Parts: sequence; C-alpha cells; structure tokens
Amino acid sequence: MQTSKGKLYVISGPSGVGKGTVVKALLEQMPDLMMSVSVTTRQPREGEIHGKHYFFTDRAHFLKMREENKFLESAEHYGILYGTPKEFVEKMLREGKNVLLEIDTEGAFQVKAKMPECVLIFLSFPSMEVLHDRLAKRGTETEEVQQIRLAKAVKEYEQRTRFDYIVANDILSETIEKVAAIFRLK
Repeated sequence: MQTSKGKLYVISGPSGVGKGTVVKALLEQMPDLMMSVSVTTRQPREGEIHGKHYFFTDRAHFLKMREENKFLESAEHYGILYGTPKEFVEKMLREGKNVLLEIDTEGAFQVKAKMPECVLIFLSFPSMEVLHDRLAKRGTETEEVQQIRLAKAVKEYEQRTRFDYIVANDILSETIEKVAAIFRLK
C-alpha cells in the first residue's frame, strides 16, 4: 500500500475534449504540481520535445519496459503504445509533491486499481457536435480517424460515473477553475 505525502490526480476524457489545454493552464497556476511525462511509440508532432512532452521510443523497447513492470498504466490506441513511468510518479509522491497524469479512461482505471487514493477527474464535452468541431479544427487526423475517435468518445463518456469528479469543458475559464477547485479540496 502506497503511503505517500503527495497526491496523484488523473485527468481523462475523450480525444479533442481539451485535456491538454486545461492541464497547461493548471500547471501555470500551480507551479508545485508535477506533470508526469508518458512514454509513447508514436512519432513526435511538430513542436514536441523528447523528455518534455513524451519520451519517444520504439515498440520493442516499450514492450520490454512493460514486461519489466515499469509502467503505472499502459495502453495501445490506433497501433500506438502509451505508458506512465511508475518510478517517476512514486518518487514524486514520496517527496510530497502532487502529480498530474493526463491519460485515457482505460489508463485511469489501471491507475485507480494500483493506487486507490488517486483522484480521477473526467473532462467531458458539451455535445457531440462540439467535440466533432474541436477534432476537425485540430487538423491532425483524417475524417475517418475523427469518426473512430468520436465512437470511442461515446464509450468513454459511458464510463464517466466511475470517476470521482465530472467536469464539462464548455467555457474554458470556468472549466479550469472547477478543476483547480478540486485540487484545492484534496
């Protein structure tokens, strides 16, 4: 059983719901909050830096890490592997620091199973139309991939009641304040 001084927060929600934008604002408002950097097998997007946004690696190395139980959670989406390095999170918590994970719902439930004291926050969308518009404006996926992500969003939305908190991301400033208030509660 983990007896940490720090608190672990997990923000999840469908692709395109605004997790990255909310997390960025929280990190700016709360300089003592640590963001865990995930390991991934996908190629970097423009502007992403190895070790800051993700640890980019190949599939063989990732699978070796998973076999050695080096992840707090891991998942595969659209042929790409993602994982949260367990050692970093545990070290920060032992040092009394609060840690934030931005991961999918599947990963959130894996973390909750291993660390029941973590706080799960589901970031929701105001409507499917808004979510579709956000995905389209991102311009990072084809229409076919957007439709796959929308179908997945429906399944993730159905899991929202398993989270400790649900926050709809409609007006960004209000969303950020609601999530920040959750951090202040715990």
